[in-house]
Amino acid sequence: MNKPRAKPRQILLSKRANIFYLEHARVLQKDERIVWLTETGEDIEQYFNLPERNTALLLLGKGTSITDAAVRRLAESNVLIGFCGSGGSPLFAAAEPVFLAPQSEYRPTEYMQGWVRHWSDDTRRLQLAKALIAERIDLTARVWQRTPDLLQRHIALPPGAADRLKARSETAADVQALLLAEAEWARALYAGLSSGYGLQFTRNEGAGARESREDRVNSFLDHGNYIAYGLAAVALNGLGIGYAFPLLHGKTRRGALVFDVADLIKDAYVMPLAFECGADPRIKDNTFRARLIETLQDAEALDLLFTFVKSLAEKPI
Repeated sequence: MNKPRAKPRQILLSKRANIFYLEHARVLQKDERIVWLTETGEDIEQYFNLPERNTALLLLGKGTSITDAAVRRLAESNVLIGFCGSGGSPLFAAAEPVFLAPQSEYRPTEYMQGWVRHWSDDTRRLQLAKALIAERIDLTARVWQRTPDLLQRHIALPPGAADRLKARSETAADVQALLLAEAEWARALYAGLSSGYGLQFTRNEGAGARESREDRVNSFLDHGNYIAYGLAAVALNGLGIGYAFPLLHGKTRRGALVFDVADLIKDAYVMPLAFECGADPRIKDNTFRARLIETLQDAEALDLLFTFVKSLAEKPI
């Protein structure tokens, strides 16, 4: 009697290599595997394999569909599915990211329980928010110091910006004070990059790609931020921590903990690459997206998110 074939072992979520963004494609299960289907100009269907056990995030853009069998198999492999608009950002400026999180009775509970214990106490919740900002500053400083295009253009963190944010964060009495300090930090980063790339830049979320380099940067920021939101959602879902327990953004926008965690990598990786690619009119959306995904993979950004969020949840009381 033939023994049933054992399922291949899944790769840890924090170590998975693949993020996929698809447009005008159908995702389905075929012969015990996940594939996406496209049509050529001659109406010839082409299948491409999607290695779901080494995939952390699947983003479905315009003109896509997915079968229930594919969703079930992706859920078994713990793949997060996100629905978005063209290019990998929300279809409408007012729409928040929409993710389908795989459900499992074996999802860990200890991190959620630890997070809620901290979150329920105003003082400890503020301490976690300050730790989040401190990690965000340190990571941005480290990454900018070794980003080739920034070094070539002599672009660095604005003088004193990191020290000012750290000082204001350490003395902040509430979340509102932290948000004001964070806003000043973001303006300083935008100003430094804008000057370094010779742009007259103003952040305008959801503006869409137009002719100017400034609009292209805004569009790339939107697309890149959505990928960062997806990775943050993967980390939180993998740790079993609910999105509705934010540290910073929950009281000022419809987003939640996903936005807080995504901020850890947005300044360090998304922002510089959006300016670099936006300043070059030859670079298209798919090139920017591919470069960002490769950059995040090389930096092991998903592993970083898992490790840091886990460390916050496990902080002693």
